[in-house]
Amino acid sequence: YDISPRDWSSDVCSSDLANPALMPAAFEAWCVHQRQAGKLRRGASETVYRAMWMALSDWCAARSSPLGLDDLSTRRLNAYLASRTGLLDAQGALSPRYQWRLLNLVQRVQAHAASQRQLPAPQSAARLIASLPAVRAANAGERNEPPSHLPAVSFDALLAHLQSPVPAAARWQVMRDRCGVALQLGAGLGPGDVRALRLDDVVSLGGPVAQQPWQLRVAANGSAPAHVAAVAPWAGALLKAWLAVRVQQALGGDWLFPSTRSGKPWGKVAQYESARRVLADAGLDADGGGSFRLRHTFALRQLASGIDADRLARWLGVVDPTVIQRYLQALPDRGLGSPAQANQEPGQAAQSIWVLPV
Repeated sequence: YDISPRDWSSDVCSSDLANPALMPAAFEAWCVHQRQAGKLRRGASETVYRAMWMALSDWCAARSSPLGLDDLSTRRLNAYLASRTGLLDAQGALSPRYQWRLLNLVQRVQAHAASQRQLPAPQSAARLIASLPAVRAANAGERNEPPSHLPAVSFDALLAHLQSPVPAAARWQVMRDRCGVALQLGAGLGPGDVRALRLDDVVSLGGPVAQQPWQLRVAANGSAPAHVAAVAPWAGALLKAWLAVRVQQALGGDWLFPSTRSGKPWGKVAQYESARRVLADAGLDADGGGSFRLRHTFALRQLASGIDADRLARWLGVVDPTVIQRYLQALPDRGLGSPAQANQEPGQAAQSIWVLPV
């Protein structure tokens, strides 16, 4: 991405932005401008924006009459959002917050391209945001929208993939990536929590092998205090398998999930991309909603199974009661399956998550 603004802006300004081939160029020009202004750092945020933009660019290029940046009218942007319905998960749609981030990105890229040509900024994205109450609310910081999560069919698909045999020739990172996703989906960890885990944070309590009772000591992160997380039995089995692989491969360092054989810590972007690959390999949309939906799925399924809200808050390290309230409000009619199915593995009888002692 080390390309000067002149390289991109000269191409964009001297060419017709109705040309679909310039969609990526317009985004790169905006990125360069944002970095120079100190408003965008290379990392996970830029990676998310890039994934959003590439998905939009691919859609524009696939039209019978390909679309360029200047062609993104309110009607066409609305058609794009409609086309993404069902791609985030098998029974859902892009969350209002994700839609707002996408439309806001379009507005900012269009405005930058227009400023380079000394033209007024297009208002198509802004008009669409204004016409969608839920998207407007996401921008306003209202917290009533249910968190993005996986419904039962997508949960089952991802779980089946995580539990499927790892190819014999696969690199050790494949098992690491699967286990990292498993601890988000089966222990409610956020991406930062996963990266911060050290070997000493993993505690096996013994007991029946089938139940795989584990604890994870999660370090304080931002407003979240240090806490102990519960691990679902199926996720505990993957954790045990990963620990065995870690020993077999003689991986160094004390990080639970190192990025290299010598034991370097797992980077934010690298872990983000690894989660995207796992989701894609399971047949889920890797670009819609990020991996935090896995943590949200864990929370919602535990509440649906009858876990007490206060206990769930302790498992998640949540101190803000409005966070749990959002989960409680999201329970009815959200495609999570019945409470008896909340921890059910495909083809098996319903089972309860191992409960931490009070």
